[in-house]
Amino acid sequence: MHLQKFSRIELTRQQCQVRNLVLAAVNGSVTLIILLIAPLGLAAVIINTLLVTASTWFVATVCDRIIVYLQPQILPPTRSEMVQPFRSRRQLNQKP
Repeated sequence: MHLQKFSRIELTRQQCQVRNLVLAAVNGSVTLIILLIAPLGLAAVIINTLLVTASTWFVATVCDRIIVYLQPQILPPTRSEMVQPFRSRRQLNQKP
């Protein structure tokens, strides 16, 4: 039996927020379409859509934080770790 290796996906906090907002918007849109078909008042439709959107974003954000807590090694590097001094091509090609 061949076992497939799964690659690790690293996302920044901003990417997670954008993903969560898109997820919430899609769920809110689907809810709005379904509720507009049902015979409900407009206020009930709007309130329910907003609640579904907010709860989707909240749950997705909490799940992201739980995953980061359980697997701290997948945290993206800090800004200071990403900044490196400038090196010319000659310096990069030199062997230490």
